[in-house]
Amino acid sequence: MTTLINTNFEQRVVIQPSDYQWVESPMPGVERMMLDRVGDEVARATSIVRYAPHSEFSPHTHSGGEEFLVLEGTFADEHQNYSKGSYARNPIGTSHTPKIGKEGATIFVKLHQFNQDDREQKIIDTQNSLWNLGLVDGLTVMPLHEFKGEHVALVNWAPHTQFQRHNHWGGEEILVLEGTFYDEHGRYPKGTWIRSPHMSQHAPFTKEDGALIYVKVGHL
Repeated sequence: MTTLINTNFEQRVVIQPSDYQWVESPMPGVERMMLDRVGDEVARATSIVRYAPHSEFSPHTHSGGEEFLVLEGTFADEHQNYSKGSYARNPIGTSHTPKIGKEGATIFVKLHQFNQDDREQKIIDTQNSLWNLGLVDGLTVMPLHEFKGEHVALVNWAPHTQFQRHNHWGGEEILVLEGTFYDEHGRYPKGTWIRSPHMSQHAPFTKEDGALIYVKVGHL
């Protein structure tokens, strides 16, 4: 049976940490919070995956590509260790065998969402990368990936920063990594995932604690 979760990509979706429902994976010690999903074990999927210490996942090939950001702990496979803040892209056809160490790991991961022509494999240590000035005072941006209208970045919001109202051409997806993000629709603490459809709009801002967000645009 095909699993269908938040499959209407013309609808705005907000999932806060209080909404999390962890689901066991086929492998012991590996749990998933499914944010959106079309398919069963092999699926177009966006998830937060939690690995217990010394857990592992079976060898697998990324038939639709894999993008992940390490949120906590250290993720590892036969290629290397990926510390907190590591951003990785594994294109279509790559493979690996995750095997986690003593501290465990939590990652944000997107599967089967690569353009067929997007072949760049990359790993970025966002804890030790440069920030660019943003479009307004109080914003700094770390570009992570760009391909045919799809843009991925980290955006750091200083406290009390206001951004102009804007439309999301091709949609927008946000994961709040630190602090609290706001717009006229609501308040989004750390761990909140927001998916906004094509041509939706908002005017985001921060208050006293600022925010750090992962943001992807142009892919919906």
